[in-house]
Formats: sequence, structure tokens, C-alpha cells
Amino acid sequence: MSRSTALRRALALVASCSLVFSAMVAASPANAADKPKTGGVLQLLEHEPRLDHLDPTRIYTGRDLAFMNSFVTRTLVAYNPVPGPEGASLVPDLATNTGIPSNEAKVWKFTLRPGTKFDDGTPITCENLRYGTSRVFAQDVLPGGPTYLLSWLDIPKDADGNPIYTGPYKNTPAGVKAFEKAVACSKDNRTITFTLNKSVADFNYLATYGVISPVQKSKDTGDKYDLKPQATGPYTIAENSATQLKLVRNKYWTKASDPFRTPYPDQVIITYGMDEQVMDQLMLNDSIPNAINFDGPLPTNRNKFFDDAKYASRVMNNNDPYARYFAFNLAKMPCLEIRAAMYYARNAKAILDYAGGERFAGSYATGSISPLVALDYAPTNVVGPGSPDFKPEGNVAKAQSYMDAAKTKCPADYKKATTDGITIDVRQSVTLNDTIPIDQAAYGRVGIKVNYNIISSGYYSTVMNPAKQSDMSAAGWGADWANASTVIPELFTTAGGFNLSQNSKDPNYASFEAKVATAMKTTDRKKQAAMWKALDKEAASYFWTLPTIFGKSQSVWGSGLGGVFFWAPQGCPAWGKIWVK
Repeated sequence: MSRSTALRRALALVASCSLVFSAMVAASPANAADKPKTGGVLQLLEHEPRLDHLDPTRIYTGRDLAFMNSFVTRTLVAYNPVPGPEGASLVPDLATNTGIPSNEAKVWKFTLRPGTKFDDGTPITCENLRYGTSRVFAQDVLPGGPTYLLSWLDIPKDADGNPIYTGPYKNTPAGVKAFEKAVACSKDNRTITFTLNKSVADFNYLATYGVISPVQKSKDTGDKYDLKPQATGPYTIAENSATQLKLVRNKYWTKASDPFRTPYPDQVIITYGMDEQVMDQLMLNDSIPNAINFDGPLPTNRNKFFDDAKYASRVMNNNDPYARYFAFNLAKMPCLEIRAAMYYARNAKAILDYAGGERFAGSYATGSISPLVALDYAPTNVVGPGSPDFKPEGNVAKAQSYMDAAKTKCPADYKKATTDGITIDVRQSVTLNDTIPIDQAAYGRVGIKVNYNIISSGYYSTVMNPAKQSDMSAAGWGADWANASTVIPELFTTAGGFNLSQNSKDPNYASFEAKVATAMKTTDRKKQAAMWKALDKEAASYFWTLPTIFGKSQSVWGSGLGGVFFWAPQGCPAWGKIWVK
């Protein structure tokens, strides 16, 4: 997926989650008549060399959150792993309830369940949770995860507006004192209290993320913790190598302390670095019945799976919660005219058709807020369908008019775009061999050259590093929960956790940020929704991103697996409910 919110009515939010996710294509558990069984090895096939992150503080994508939180990492609360709208509701996990707010939701308390342990048998305490929470403040060491706590917790700011607490690795007595006041433990070490600097009625939704999860100080290895974090869930990491991630049962986990996880397989193995065509062929031939494709089939193979009835019980096709886009890095692409020209020159139709059309790939994006965030969504009428200049195959005349303007308004940027070229960060994929020529030809119609920085491993850790990010970066974003407060501020403000646009020096930024701050303070949810719609439109007009599609995702698996269903809030299968026949 996946990052300062105002007071929101919790009941209204839960209701909107149900509304949002019921709009997705229904997906019932596969082979529902079969009875789940324990044992066997669940295999996941992955073409990338490894997952972006295993450290719970740093995980932010829905798929990886769903995987790690199903098997390895427990959080204070969790999404209920069931099909349909109920899958978006919260259930207690490490806590005995889903959180108790007070003082107009500026204070939140959670009490730990008895009997919870780390994978070395050490009981989990409030101090472990507090230490785990402290790690997000060490952004110089552990970047990448959600950063809401940096702005939400009641910790004084320094002259630059940053919290005076800088995490557990380097700090000051004043910073430590402030943090321990904001995140406090009871005398019996079982209740943790978060004191916020504002009302946040849905704070407990953040508690589904590993950024609030227990870590033993004595086992913390800083950035190396990413290689093998300590387990609190039903499985522990036995191997994390260049070829596979292997999970085995955690002997200190108990069902009595964890009412909703169902660890059916004896082992869970992700095999890394597999050729995507090979993975699809294995699925088509059912060569590994106990396997599931971690990423879904290639666009060129989707019809083979979905048009043949013999695969009907082994496939899913769902609207997912993600808006896909390319982020323009304004530190390297300050010229609005060049950015706008690239939007209008792009042949969106050719790319969408290649990816599977509306049946498989999704629909043309109209902004950054997904239609699944129903209350906050409206077409911007700036980009995509509904905008007067939108042409799916590209509006070459409009793009050329922007290039003509750029030639005199920002000649240096024009020269770069037409001579050296624009460099775009993309994930390694076999489909690039087909899509790169499409894009190069489209941009070439107005004289823009494009180059590609193909990243085979650690994609987001690369593009989220300003020193490594290129001119543009392919990305996708889904609301962290059903409020665009987890979209607009996260993507387009400096306080957000995923601002790949690097837009703080844009002349429009200060005004935009002020409007975001007003929206965050607005407690009337309908008024706030109108503000998010307006801000989505404003961001689109500045071309801080190049929106592409509102996505869909597919899953395919072998005949030897049961219990596969789409987990709405994570936009992927509920990995922890899959069992081996």
C-alpha cells in the first residue's frame, strides 16, 4: 500500500469501510466445502529477489503487511481475516480489545493479553511495545514505514518542526523523557497508553501496522533487524537467503493467546527470483499443487487462466484498493509544462490494453483517491475520464503545446527532456520488454526521451531515498484505512510518509499544505470529504504525479490449496487462512 488526522467518528469510519469494500468484486473462499486441515508446506512463488522489508517498523505495502502479520508479526489490533466487508473490521490481537479512547480521542489505552510471547519464550510486555514503537522515530536508520506517530504523539518539536525525540539509537534525556510521557506503561507492565497532540478517533487503525508492535531492545540490530525480525506470531523465520524465506512453527505461540490466526501449514516458504513465465507455466500445469503465485499472473497469460473453466476454482480477479501513478520528482523536474506534456503524451490506452484492459488491469485513474474510498472520491475532471482534454491514446496536440511553452519558460528542463532524457524508476519485470517501447514511442511524439532505471531488489527503499530516486518513480497507493487523510497528506506533504514527488519547493506547496492542515482539523466528515476531493483536484492540476489506473489484481494457485479468499483491506489473499490439502 500504505501514512495526522483530525477527530473522526469511529462508528462512521467502520460503516464506511463496510461500504467501501463491499464495492469490490465478491470473492468467496475457494473449495469452501472442504474442511481445513493442518500440515504440509505452503509455497509462494516470487519473481523478486526478496521482500522489500521484514522489519515490522518498515513494512508499508498491503501484500507484505498481510503476509508478515498473518504469520510472523502480531500487532495490538488487526483486521479480521474473513471474506467480504467483515474483513475490514478490527479485532483484538495482542490487546484484549480494539483500544479505549478518552479525552476526545487524544488518549488511547490498550491492555495486553496474557500469555503472549516472543519466539525465544520471553513474555511480551508493555516495555517491549514501547520500545518497538520508539523505532519509527529513527528515520535515518529505519525509513520506509508509516510515520503518523511522528506528528501524532504529544512530543515537543525542534526549530525545524521535527520531534525532539529521535529514536532509541541516538537521543537526548529530554527527548527520551518526552517520548516516555507520550507512550507510557502501567506499573504492571501490561497497559500501554498513547497520548496524542490532537484528537484521532481512528488511531486504532494505525495499530494494525507493525510500527506499533513489540521488539526486545536486546534483540534489536538496527537496520539489520530487517533480515530476521523476532517473531510474535505462529511462525518464526528459519531462513532468509538469496533463494527463499522459510517460516517454521513458533513453539512459543499458543492458540489461547491468539484467537483469530489459524496456522494450518507446518511450513511456509517463499521462493525468490523465479522467472515470471516459468511461474505461470507451473500454475497452468498445476506442477506445484501446494503453491500460489505471490504476485499474480503475467498480463499475457491472464486469459489462459480466466477463460478456461478448469481453472475457475483456482483464480480470483478483484478490484484492489490501489491508485497507480508515476511520481514526478520535482527536485529534478520542477517544470510543470514538462510534467503536463508527459501526462498528455502518454498512450494510456496501449498500456492498459497490454495489461489486460478493464477486465484485468483496472480503469483510467481520475486522480490519487481511489473510488473505493467512497465518501472522499470524485473525478477530478483534470486528468482521466471526465477531463476535457483526456484522450486514452494520448492528446498529442495538447502535449506539444506544453512542450512549446516549456521551450521558453524552462529551457534547461526542456533541453534535459529532449536530449539527455527523463529517467524513470521501475520494478524489474519481463513485461518491461513490451511496455518500454510503447512509452518511448508515445513520449517521442513530442520529442521527449525517456530512460529506465530498472530496480530488481529493494524498490521502495531505493525510490524513497532522495539521493537515489530518479526523475520519475512508478508507484501505487491505497488508503491506509477508509479516509483520504491517509492519501492526500501522505502523498503530497512533507509530513507524509510517501511523498515521492518531493514537492516542498513548488510555488503552490505552502498554500496546499495549509489547506491540508485545515482538512485534518475538520471533524465534520462530510465537510472533510469535500476538502479531500478539492485537494485531489488541486494536486492533479499541478501534475505532481502522473495518474495511470485504479487497479485490479489477480491471484492463481494450485489445486492442492484450500481456503483462498480476497482480503479486502490488504488487497490480496488472506495468506494466513490458506491450508494444504
